Amino acid sequence: MQYCAFVHTNHKQWLGAVVAAYAMKRNSPNADKFEVQIIAHKDYPFLHEREGQIYLRDGQKRPWLNEDLQSFTPLRFMPPELMNYQGRAVVVDPDVFAVGDVWELLSRDMEGAAIQCRMRSGSKGRRGCYASSVMLLDCARLTHWKTEETFAKMFEFEVDYMDWISLKLEKPETIKLFENEWNDFDRLTPATKMLHTTKRKTQPWKTGLPVDFRPAEKKNLWGLILRTRRHLFGEYALLGHYRPHPDPNQERYFFGLVKECLEQGIVTEAQVREEMRQNHVRHDALEVIARLEPLAPPPGHPLGWDKVEEKVAA
Repeated sequence: MQYCAFVHTNHKQWLGAVVAAYAMKRNSPNADKFEVQIIAHKDYPFLHEREGQIYLRDGQKRPWLNEDLQSFTPLRFMPPELMNYQGRAVVVDPDVFAVGDVWELLSRDMEGAAIQCRMRSGSKGRRGCYASSVMLLDCARLTHWKTEETFAKMFEFEVDYMDWISLKLEKPETIKLFENEWNDFDRLTPATKMLHTTKRKTQPWKTGLPVDFRPAEKKNLWGLILRTRRHLFGEYALLGHYRPHPDPNQERYFFGLVKECLEQGIVTEAQVREEMRQNHVRHDALEVIARLEPLAPPPGHPLGWDKVEEKVAA
């Protein structure tokens, strides 16, 4: 395995991960040149064993919750291990959907970098935080990535989750920036290569469901209010519901991909209904899909789902 794209996920974002994996093959005329694998949270006992234990996150001590919407995030550091520290990998969150050809990213000149990505948006980006939600990796240069070991250090208060996720543990000279279009934050334009529906509260498949993610608790008055809310009422109490995405085209693109997955038997209606029952997918999802016109077909190649496989830990 010389080239592989990975999608990491947990049970709450399963449908997004399947669609993300499908979109990579669908939209690449070079689909035969790389593999796609799903890295599933359920397959990594070292995550489950830490349930409720206290770890360091953005300078604060918080309990680890496997039921959180984003409990999969440590797994974005697994690809070098899974590839035996050889070859090239792209790793994306389960809310990142290829619009362009991921092979262009996998096969590009990395200019001597171990990692290519973009900066985070807002104040975190201004403070030098990288967005590890989409990364291009030269696995041979990342032999120090030992995910389980680094994860354990969060609970010994030696590593802060935010420093790890923001790539602050890496030497800056080993990181280069790629174009923002490879991780386009809630922006879909003709230039977009990968659409990242990064604003969790408006993820298109969640509209109307109760919020089940941790909001950022910044070191200001609002952060104090959020911390007080959590301590008094519980992890997700009083956080409201997911809102519609402000860009209908992004909702249409996501559900158009789901429609194709249903038509090809990649996902079944029964699975979508089960995701709806568990409040992982909005309850009107099938009605939304039924109203959609088909997406324009991808140019110049057959669909290649047969090479997408779920990575199961040994």
